[in-house]
Amino acid sequence: MYGWRARLGLIIPSSNTTMEEEFRKLLPKGISLHVARVRLRKVNVRELLEMERYAKEAAQLLGDAGVDLIAYGCTTGSLVGGLGYDLRLAEEIKGTSGIKAITTAGAVLDALRQLSVEKVAVATPYIDEVNEKEKEFLEANGFQVVNIKGLQIEENLEIGRQPPEVAYRLAKDVDRPEAEAVFISCTNFRTIEVIAVLEADLGKPVFSSNTATLWASLKSLRIREKLLGLGSLLESLF
Repeated sequence: MYGWRARLGLIIPSSNTTMEEEFRKLLPKGISLHVARVRLRKVNVRELLEMERYAKEAAQLLGDAGVDLIAYGCTTGSLVGGLGYDLRLAEEIKGTSGIKAITTAGAVLDALRQLSVEKVAVATPYIDEVNEKEKEFLEANGFQVVNIKGLQIEENLEIGRQPPEVAYRLAKDVDRPEAEAVFISCTNFRTIEVIAVLEADLGKPVFSSNTATLWASLKSLRIREKLLGLGSLLESLF
């Protein structure tokens, strides 16, 4: 049986071409992945807010697969509504499906706390209006964003086309001496190949939306298995 250890349900934007692939590469043996999509083509505030309309249906569909956990895999889609929006989405998904739920935005907050980070630099592929929402959300939750920089890409498919070296260069550019960690935002931004290299080069923790969501998912599922080469956050499980 697939998923003999656990079944993970994942809700992603319809135009996301990265998160599902990264999770399939990284999930430990015995954990199956089951994915539902909600409509999003452009990463702007209007379309991110629209995603919530489809989240309940996606949760119901994943519930039919008997998953053990549902992760809402969109960073800004789970924070665009401001303080507490991540918690509300998770409760809506759980209320609809009867299954425990987490969000990427909530996973990022938990990751910052796990790493004892108060000051963070944030690298994103987003346009400015989305970066503003992310900065507001992080600071409303008690973290200081010392720098945030985006690539000004609105088309989500184009974000998914960016090679990992783009994330590497952006993360190095956004880093500041006072930053205690660097966070690379967006579940459609390819990062897993460069996380460990960035940590070595910058001398501080580096994590992405996908490594944070993976970490939070495994923690919630009580799966404790070493995933090497993905940064200090995932190693903090063990």
